[in-house]
Amino acid sequence: MIRPATLDDAVGLRAAVIAAYAPFVAKGIGLPPVADWLDDDIRDHHVWVAEDRGIILGGIVLVMNGKQAHIANLAVHPMGEGQGLGRRLIDTANAAALTAGCTQTDLTTHKDMTETQAFYARLGWVETGRDGDKVTFALDLY
Repeated sequence: MIRPATLDDAVGLRAAVIAAYAPFVAKGIGLPPVADWLDDDIRDHHVWVAEDRGIILGGIVLVMNGKQAHIANLAVHPMGEGQGLGRRLIDTANAAALTAGCTQTDLTTHKDMTETQAFYARLGWVETGRDGDKVTFALDLY
């Protein structure tokens, strides 16, 4: 089930985010500590969690500014992989962005997270730029 996050979800979401990024960290990919700000994200932005029988398996953070929406974080715990949770979380965020009048969603990933880049490309996202370790993707909303 995909649902809006509450502050009570912060611990479970933090665990899911850390587990989702652990394989990349183990490869030596330097990632920012995105799990550190989840309380603030839940309070200040739009956050949804993917939950199964009370266990948070992933989440997405959407930041909206005018007609632009930005996915600040998307993570799925390895236990939730292969269930379509990433796609469903993105669809939920994009639907909210579209309802709010946004015309495009963007996101940034790491240049060495090639599996993640391939995932976004399969969903129709278009790479729009590279800057150092960052790769930016965008999706027009209709």
